[in-house]
Amino acid sequence: MPITLLEMLPWFSLPTAFALDAAVGDPRWLPHPVRWMGRAIEKAEPVFRRLCASEFRAGLLFAISLILGCWALSALVIGLAYRVHGLLGFAIETVLLFYCLSARSLAQAGMEIFHLLAAGEVDRARSQVAMIVGRDVERYQADDIARATVETVAENVVDGVLSPLFFAAIGGAPLAMAYKMVNTLDSMVGYKNPRYLLFGRAAARIDDLANFLPARLSVALIAMAARMQAGLSGRRALVTAWHEGTHHASPNAGYPEAAFAGAMGVQLNGPNYYHGVLVKKPFIGVGLGCVGLHHINQACRLMTITSLLGVLSGWLLSIAGHLLLPAIL
Repeated sequence: MPITLLEMLPWFSLPTAFALDAAVGDPRWLPHPVRWMGRAIEKAEPVFRRLCASEFRAGLLFAISLILGCWALSALVIGLAYRVHGLLGFAIETVLLFYCLSARSLAQAGMEIFHLLAAGEVDRARSQVAMIVGRDVERYQADDIARATVETVAENVVDGVLSPLFFAAIGGAPLAMAYKMVNTLDSMVGYKNPRYLLFGRAAARIDDLANFLPARLSVALIAMAARMQAGLSGRRALVTAWHEGTHHASPNAGYPEAAFAGAMGVQLNGPNYYHGVLVKKPFIGVGLGCVGLHHINQACRLMTITSLLGVLSGWLLSIAGHLLLPAIL
């Protein structure tokens, strides 16, 4: 039987969500599921801590329950909406996917710092960069702020854009929302401090596992995006990621960061102070140039083009799934 237009609607939820993110970003006045996830995490933590004597097991149960619960609730809401009407299901699935993406807000954060530095407002730029990085920035000057901004844009292209797209392509909005819960759990409890060293370990490991493939796939997308941008090198992005993608404390963040470093011909990462303690992290892009103000603009454009390639790839994968899965089943 031929596929009807109503049956094809779910195919377009992913590009529509991306277009919506590009148009409006993340307005602060808009209710956001990630904030609800944060509140759920805060409420559930003490409950699960009382369930098991072992902090690790309590944290594992805590993480799995919240992730599966988020997936099930999203699937239930979307499924019910589609049963009411295809247009309602499409609208809700699109909005949920929109909430999972943050390409525009990432670019806005980077460009805000760019404009502050361009205007010579280093103190305000330092305050802004302090809101998006976890390191000590009190002594940062303009070049240091620019480098930190480029690193943030490079790292977050995966968990802010490409990973949600990846999971949306293979499992729709419910799986993308489950990924956002994974990411939110890691950001709230995935710390190596006395409170969360054991309890948050499972959440941190699940986040590492969830980003494993998207981080590595990002290298090819970043290299393709670099070839589409004047002055950048796709080949050097691939080479740098291949040789230096593991030069990072995170098992995943080094790959997109190394690809960005190679594409733009700059040196990133390196030693930084965290809570007054010097952490001697290796450099990425060894022997390449220093980050300057214009590299923030370059990084934001590179992230945007990479995101466009990501949504196109995810959309094609999603359509292939919609076409092939019924035939297989």
